[in-house]
Amino acid sequence: MRRAACLAAAATVVAAGLLLRLPRWPLPLPIHHYGGGVLWGAMLLFLVAALRPPRWHRRACVIASCLLAALIEASRLVHAPALDVFRRTLPGELLLGRIFSVWNLLAYALGIAVAAPLIRSHLREHDGAVTPP
Repeated sequence: MRRAACLAAAATVVAAGLLLRLPRWPLPLPIHHYGGGVLWGAMLLFLVAALRPPRWHRRACVIASCLLAALIEASRLVHAPALDVFRRTLPGELLLGRIFSVWNLLAYALGIAVAAPLIRSHLREHDGAVTPP
């Protein structure tokens, strides 16, 4: 996918995530909570693909997305007053979350795995990035 298409995909996934999370739908918790995690993982991959350095291919984007997801999830184990205050806000909860969970990591990985085929590794970008077939 071209960078603009990756940004558009990320924005679409954000909209879907907000639609899933913000209204009080009568959905089972796994769909409500982990569905948001799957969408968050996909959004993260699309953002990494859009902002990637030249010559990064799909595999590098997937690895970077998984590492970022793990770091962000692990950041929930860090408690500082200002960070905890931010986590209690809607943007803080949506971006960072509040409670560490290995299950969240699995949801993010699933989202990354589902989105990965959408990033076409065989396209050449205008910025000179060449990706392997």
